[in-house]
Amino acid sequence: MTIPRRSLRAAGTLAAAAVVGLTGAVLTAGPAAAHTPTWAVTCSEVSLDLTAYNSKVTNEVTVTVDGKDLLPTETFGREFHKKLELPKHDKELTVHLVVKAGDGDNFSRDETKSAPVCEDATTPSPAPSEGTPSSAPSTEAPTASATPSEKPSTSAPAVATPSPSSPDLAETGSSSATPVIAGAAVAVLLAGGGIMWSVRKRRTAQH
Repeated sequence: MTIPRRSLRAAGTLAAAAVVGLTGAVLTAGPAAAHTPTWAVTCSEVSLDLTAYNSKVTNEVTVTVDGKDLLPTETFGREFHKKLELPKHDKELTVHLVVKAGDGDNFSRDETKSAPVCEDATTPSPAPSEGTPSSAPSTEAPTASATPSEKPSTSAPAVATPSPSSPDLAETGSSSATPVIAGAAVAVLLAGGGIMWSVRKRRTAQH
């Protein structure tokens, strides 16, 4: 039995179309599986590791924290690696990653992660407003800085007693020779009285 040439041509065309379709599917699946947007968030930083992207196109990456740019839009080729430091915070932050692949939106990424508060983070004290004193004046009464350690003595001062060897006191009108003179006068009086008594006795005896 002879197969018509038209049937053989039709079969060859279908086979070729099937091969081309499979090849295209494999080529399409290859880049899709190759794109690897890996990123991690800790309490203090964001790590980006974007690998196996198409280097023949322009890819873009952007990172925001609570709506503010942490990494403004940057372009890259096959790979992109970077670590971004998070600002100090006392509450959980929302980190948003956007990756736009130049070879198709199906390779792009739009993801969100949370950054916890670090355990050693301290809450900053509020700054005083203008015109307001930082602290209220003290109302405590002042206390004496020191108290006397000893009470004043109430005893009378000791009177100095002159020693025997101290010099003679100032003269007060008397002299040390006065007793001698008085004794001599008494002796003269007694002697005179005795003489007068003897004379009287002799006169009496003569009469």
